[in-house]
Amino acid sequence: MQKQYVVDPRKLEPLASDKGLCMVTDLILVEGQPVGYMVREEPEDKEDSGWRFFSGAEDDRYLDNPKHFNLVDVNLVANCDPGIVEYLDAPVGAAFDKHEGVFYDVSEDD
Repeated sequence: MQKQYVVDPRKLEPLASDKGLCMVTDLILVEGQPVGYMVREEPEDKEDSGWRFFSGAEDDRYLDNPKHFNLVDVNLVANCDPGIVEYLDAPVGAAFDKHEGVFYDVSEDD
């Protein structure tokens, strides 16, 4: 059974075009929760942006189930939560946590 996303993929605004693919949980894409945490990892291949998006409400049991993850275009996530757009050019290793609607840089210093 195909998942029903909160945003119709056929009606997307070009908020983050040509950014590549990302991993995102169902709490964002299916349940409609906003992005609460975003981290950019080393991309796995040339299509992968390295971005991983979480609502922040996922517990360990939820995260252990691969059925809760989706590989989608970053633009789809941007249409779910446009607040991510200004951070998408951050380098690998960047991480942002949202508190009271504002993203804060929580990247670890090397």
